[in-house]
Amino acid sequence: MNDMTNSALKFETNPYHNVVIKDRKNMDISGVRMIDSFDATEFLMETTQGWLLIKGHELVLGKLDTERGDVNIKGVIDSIQYVDNKKSSDKEGFFSKLLK
Repeated sequence: MNDMTNSALKFETNPYHNVVIKDRKNMDISGVRMIDSFDATEFLMETTQGWLLIKGHELVLGKLDTERGDVNIKGVIDSIQYVDNKKSSDKEGFFSKLLK
């Protein structure tokens, strides 16, 4: 899967936001405003309730409905976290701690 860190996917969405995880291998998310970046280990997206960071391995974008703002992610989901803004991801925190 290609890393899409340079081009965000933006789309219209409904105002509702739901997250449904099935067996830690299938995740349905509604209320997604845009996908900022994703790869096999991490998805970062803006939802109607704030920035959502999903971590795991072998993650793939299963289904994308840009009209409704619905996203499906498949793979092994290790964690989900709402962050204050997209610059608050753990990657940047790790590197800033490493350089101190």
